[in-house]
Amino acid sequence: MPAPAIRPLAAVHLREALTAAADGHAPAALAALMHIDPESWRALESRLASLGTTVLDALALAARTGGTP
Repeated sequence: MPAPAIRPLAAVHLREALTAAADGHAPAALAALMHIDPESWRALESRLASLGTTVLDALALAARTGGTP
């Protein structure tokens, strides 16, 4: 069974959430995440899990580093 797909718009919303977190705008980050459709959300969680991380960890890293590695 193929992995669920991340829709392009969901990827945009994730990028917006990470950018907002990096800029210290938690409400905007949450709003962006809330726009991600359920199938894409499952796909994002699955892909991040395969990297040993979560959406929350990615947001926290962005907030801590200002979006730079």
